[in-house]
Amino acid sequence: MPRIVRPTAYGTPDVLAVTEVPIPRAAADGVVVQVRAAGVNPIDWKLYSGAFHDVDDNHKDAAGIAASMPQIGLECAGVVTEVGAQVTDVEVGDEVIVYPVTAAYADYVTAPATSILAKPAALGWPEAGSLILTGATAVHALHAAGVSAGDTVLIHGGSGGVGLMAVQLAAAGGATVIATAAERNHALLRELGAIPVTYGPGLSARVKTAAPQGITAAVDFAGTDEALDVSLALVPDPTRIASITGSPRRAETGIKLLGYGPGEDAGADLRDAARADLIAQAASGTLRVIIDTTFPLAEAAKAHEIGISGHAPGKLVLIP
Repeated sequence: MPRIVRPTAYGTPDVLAVTEVPIPRAAADGVVVQVRAAGVNPIDWKLYSGAFHDVDDNHKDAAGIAASMPQIGLECAGVVTEVGAQVTDVEVGDEVIVYPVTAAYADYVTAPATSILAKPAALGWPEAGSLILTGATAVHALHAAGVSAGDTVLIHGGSGGVGLMAVQLAAAGGATVIATAAERNHALLRELGAIPVTYGPGLSARVKTAAPQGITAAVDFAGTDEALDVSLALVPDPTRIASITGSPRRAETGIKLLGYGPGEDAGADLRDAARADLIAQAASGTLRVIIDTTFPLAEAAKAHEIGISGHAPGKLVLIP
């Protein structure tokens, strides 16, 4: 029987269990997709760890917490196996990318037709299944910070899944990119167009050396107090700092807060609008989806353990 991975309680990755379930049926305005690859993202383990922040009622479905227990797996790619009666532009057998979606850690997933986009033949399954959430988050953050040609942007967490996307998009848009990362990931960041700096004590001085012209904007994908403090110290206008994670003290600083929480900008329309362009760029090779490791579906807990460790550059992907 088909399988799904679900948390059985709040806690660490050992609460994840593989359960057999019937093949789901399509809603009238939706489809069923046989999953070939599902992206693994920090939000997945934050949802069941108990560390996820409060979520605005309007965004609970998108955040994967409308059910009694969180639904993990918010992006995937696969093959359409059933189409609802009201759906006219998707057919059985289509190879597709699915975002937004919930409960994608599974052999089959249901989604509204509005979440379905064609997968280009040039894009492999792991790349297709892990492109959109990180790519759209990067687009949202760069937009919120007003990053454009001529800017010098500081990207905290530059070697993570979102950071690698933001580095490429900002550099392609004509910005000078300074990206924080462990030294082992500096070569990759240089290859993608960034000037890498090591995080940790003395970060502000290292950034000033790397960018003597000054920093005009910052995006924070690390969520550390260091990232917040250095950004506030180096960026003259706090409204040109965007953060997707971090401590509650961010709310008192005047920076842009992105996410599903009260007072945060979910950016749903912007993210949806970015999907087609991200797919086109990835298919053409101008935007690389960096895959660190793929795992069988049954090893979701192992993938989360590695993700939580923070050592993997790029994306972790489940392959049912």
